[in-house]
Amino acid sequence: MAIEIEDKFDVQDEFVVPDLLGVKGISASSGPKSHQLVAIYFDTPDLRLAARGITLRRRRGGDDSGWHLKLPKSAGVRQEIQLPLTRSAKIVPPTLAEQVLVYTRGQALVPVAELDTKRAVTKLLDAEEQVLAEVADDRVKGTVYGETTRVERWREVEVELVKGDEALLKRVGKRVIKAGAATGGSANKLGRLLGEAVPKLPQSPAEGTVGAAVFAYLRRQTDALIAQDGRVRRAEDEAVHKARVACRRMRSAFKSFSSIVTETDTLQEELRWLGEVLGEVRDLEVIQARFGRELDGLDGHLIVGPVRARLLDDLKHQEEAGYERIREAMNGERYFALLDALDAPYSFTGKATRESGSELAKIVTKEWHRVEKKHETAQSIEDAHEREIAMHDVRKAAKRARYTAEAAGFADEAARAEAIQEALGLYQDGVVAQETLEKEAAKAREAGEDTFTYGVLAGLERAAADRARAKFPKLWAKLTS
Repeated sequence: MAIEIEDKFDVQDEFVVPDLLGVKGISASSGPKSHQLVAIYFDTPDLRLAARGITLRRRRGGDDSGWHLKLPKSAGVRQEIQLPLTRSAKIVPPTLAEQVLVYTRGQALVPVAELDTKRAVTKLLDAEEQVLAEVADDRVKGTVYGETTRVERWREVEVELVKGDEALLKRVGKRVIKAGAATGGSANKLGRLLGEAVPKLPQSPAEGTVGAAVFAYLRRQTDALIAQDGRVRRAEDEAVHKARVACRRMRSAFKSFSSIVTETDTLQEELRWLGEVLGEVRDLEVIQARFGRELDGLDGHLIVGPVRARLLDDLKHQEEAGYERIREAMNGERYFALLDALDAPYSFTGKATRESGSELAKIVTKEWHRVEKKHETAQSIEDAHEREIAMHDVRKAAKRARYTAEAAGFADEAARAEAIQEALGLYQDGVVAQETLEKEAAKAREAGEDTFTYGVLAGLERAAADRARAKFPKLWAKLTS
């Protein structure tokens, strides 16, 4: 896996690559060295990868023959994954197919185009003869497969950093443009070849409107969910947490901005489902770390029996089983349908055309008033148990208010709601931990194990929950005065 930083330029047939030795930082060059590159590009029949600027190819020739998957990272920077050539030229290696499953969503990967490139590569060196960058002068023959075959030819120049910095890339680019090149019109060769055949993702409402602000936020959260897909499948740190947060933020946005974007009930339900699938593992990750810290902090004489093995190992086995359920869900049609729905155009109301500032402020204020109302209702309940349940609703309302304020760019309001959410979360975490300890202690008791340490831990959790509950009224008064 590597990060590719490059600039592309469109040039005419008569273009001459300029002498770049006068560019600051470049002391020598080598080449040009010629290569013949033949690349077959794979995508779904409806070009789902190309729509997101992703290229998946099998290339022969040059210094890096093999399978290449290029994923968009940011402007001019792409993440590239490489694998050696395989015997089959028509079957994508499973490792790469899984990497793009979140985009292909069960659709087959088939050859969609071929690029035959005559490349002349010049290496730009520093005073110590280290390669700073490479300039590739490409003459391209592109073939599009489908019901009819289409062929195009063109020439372009690529400047790719090796050990140089982006300032060098800019200096070289200026020299190339001065020689008659134009900034490349396409991010990659495949995009240029496919042209209008590439489907376009939904477009944002007019800039400066509340619809544009909501659209941008929902798009960022969708991209965040997609970005975590592969990491969740590989059980990488924090991936499940980040994916679940993206689900929660979108659900909150659909609820809070229901006057701006409509017909989202099904989306909300499906996001709730995915959040619950992810939540099982996330809760287990959190509780294991919590119990691990508490056990580490206890004096040795307070740890009696195989409590560490049962608490941590048993919960770890549950986590592994939870990951299997996540992978099963993320390979299923329900998950793919959810992603398709998130990519589809939203249904905006007439309010979406209003100026964003004042309209967003109204919505943020409305969500905070909802928190206050939930708190007022909870405090009016006499039964202690019922009041605790109602306070959990206050926490959920505060979380929604926080996400709404973040989406609208109201930092102070977001921080206030987050403080309420976290304070109530400390109490809720303690309650959940006590419930988990009770279940695990019951298993230990059935196995004939000493449960003394479970009682010690439960006492610590009870004390922590009580402290959080006792501190909350003062915090609430401070934040609402």
